[in-house]
Amino acid sequence: MHVVVNAAMSADGKLSTRRREQVAISGEQDFRRVDELRASVDAVMVGVGTVLADNPSLTVDDAGLVADREQRGDTPQPARVVADSHARTPPDARLLDGAAETYVLVAAEEPSEHRETLEDAGATVVVAGENRVALPPALDALEAHGVESLMVEGGGELIFSLFADGLVDELSVFVAPTIIGGRDAPTLADGDGFVSEFPELELAGVERVDDGVLLEYDC
Repeated sequence: MHVVVNAAMSADGKLSTRRREQVAISGEQDFRRVDELRASVDAVMVGVGTVLADNPSLTVDDAGLVADREQRGDTPQPARVVADSHARTPPDARLLDGAAETYVLVAAEEPSEHRETLEDAGATVVVAGENRVALPPALDALEAHGVESLMVEGGGELIFSLFADGLVDELSVFVAPTIIGGRDAPTLADGDGFVSEFPELELAGVERVDDGVLLEYDC
């Protein structure tokens, strides 16, 4: 599976404020780029924290891009994926609106009734890992469902875990000309953090987008 991590952050590396509220970091050009990236992949993935904070739909907005997918023989919308160890995704979340296939990755210890609630809401539940989602087998399971390309949109805990497991192939980051600050504000890669053997990136592209800059890396 080819995994692309995409994010928008402030110049000081923050994805949001310390209150973890949704912040408009990108401009119109970057929104278009993200829509095109979504349209190019089989599935779009976030962590449950992003679902609870932002309630995203993770769908392609542009009708022309949707038509292009259909002409290629793809589904109109990419699948949605949530890494959700303890099945906290609300049954009325926007990504369970039926607009596209939605996979929720949960841990094996999560009670079956919680999984059934998600399935009743329309999700395909994938179990991987005992007390938290184990990403390598979870991505293998997604690949078995036909997901060969995956775009990851956050948040920082999920992105860190993907890098820690060596699962990221590309990283695209829009850096906005603003400072958010806050020691408790989420960053691009949160989690436990690396203390040695830091993942190395190869700069593949630099482009001015809106009033910021897009950095593209091969991993």
